[in-house]
Amino acid sequence: MIRRPSLRVLASLWVVLAMLAGAGAAWLWSASEAAWRDHLSRAYVTGLALHDSLLNGGPTPLGTTLTPLREPPPLAPGWHETVLALTGGGRPDLSQGLRLSIRVHSPDIQYPVSRVESLGGTGQAAGLASVTRTLAQFCSQPQLYLQSGSGPWVRVEGAAIWGCDAAPSDRRLLAGAVAIGALAALLGWVAEVSGAFTAFAAALRDHRARNAALPVGGVEELRQTAEAVNAYVAQDRAALENRALVLSGVSHDLGTPATRLRLRSALIEDEALRARLEHDIDEMTSMIDGVLTYTRAEIGAEPFRQISLTSLVEAVVADYQDVGLPVTLRLAPPRSAQAGTLFARAITRPLVENPAILMRAQPTSIRRALTNLIDNALKYGRSADVTLEADADDARISVIDRGSALSDTDLARLTGAFQRGENAEGASGVGLGLAIVSTVAAQHGGRLEFLRDAQGLVARLHLCRNWA
Repeated sequence: MIRRPSLRVLASLWVVLAMLAGAGAAWLWSASEAAWRDHLSRAYVTGLALHDSLLNGGPTPLGTTLTPLREPPPLAPGWHETVLALTGGGRPDLSQGLRLSIRVHSPDIQYPVSRVESLGGTGQAAGLASVTRTLAQFCSQPQLYLQSGSGPWVRVEGAAIWGCDAAPSDRRLLAGAVAIGALAALLGWVAEVSGAFTAFAAALRDHRARNAALPVGGVEELRQTAEAVNAYVAQDRAALENRALVLSGVSHDLGTPATRLRLRSALIEDEALRARLEHDIDEMTSMIDGVLTYTRAEIGAEPFRQISLTSLVEAVVADYQDVGLPVTLRLAPPRSAQAGTLFARAITRPLVENPAILMRAQPTSIRRALTNLIDNALKYGRSADVTLEADADDARISVIDRGSALSDTDLARLTGAFQRGENAEGASGVGLGLAIVSTVAAQHGGRLEFLRDAQGLVARLHLCRNWA
């Protein structure tokens, strides 16, 4: 089996890679900035040397050629012309020395004269150097013409200095892309890892995690955690199933001796003694059956399927009514609904009598829970009134008795196993009925709660309609 790297190792690798990517991006950015500064400095120095060549007869700067013209340079159709005149002071308002006339013809842009005049000091040489530096700042194919005083115009060819091909490659965009890419990759990996842990936590909180294995994936620590949880859940479920199997076997094996005891008790002539013995036998068998039912409810092996909760509750109540027990069903009153859109007025729908409440549930478990609530109401009260209501998310089944008098302490502990209220003295049972109801409610994403009513005690079973 291939061993996957741990989260610590992966995190260390990602941090190192992010640092290397950041260092590479910073180097690319700084190298591009340095190359660009060198390019502009070279153009500026060329302008200084070009001024010395024109006025003092110095050598022609490297990368440039000078061509005298007989006539003033014509402007080609569609081209832009930038005209500038420099005196000895380097500015048009300082009339000192020979006048240096400058014309720049460009097929693309009009060069900013304000930047040319203000850069590089006040000397004429600095002014011309500022011009050549400005030409190097923009990607174009300009034509530079110079005239010293009233002399002839000179065409300066300097594409090797200020042309588009002379500009260095700008890697700042690449540096930004490298930095953003490295950051996105790092954040993506962090999001993937955190998403895997979030999905694992959501799967662990899911009610189906007890019956289905959790997904195993992600980093090594998460895989080990998922495998450990799956193993624990499997062991827990196996223990529950084994307990149910043992209790089922015990219940089956006790059936024969219980039957023999019941037959032998029939031979006892003392009616009081025979009645007490039969009561003990019934209590023993009901205790075994109750524990078995509670264990099966804990396992929750019954599959969920689509049911009509209204029909199920009506059927359970009808079973009690058929044998003459005081159990009644009160459905929620019908309500009208209005529906409309932005383009049509609201329409009131007619009343619907006893609408079906559909949900996915375990029908046998719901029937058992409702039966337990009704049995308790009949056992400790005079009657049982069952109500059913629902909304888009939850369904609520309420059972109201007519005589239970329980303290707040009793209400708080009634949902525990083998717990009975103070009013249960002399009544049959082992205290598992409400514990089974609470377990069934939890398996359907709900809960069991008790409320005091003017008519008695209300046991309300909440069920989530979108649980499975």
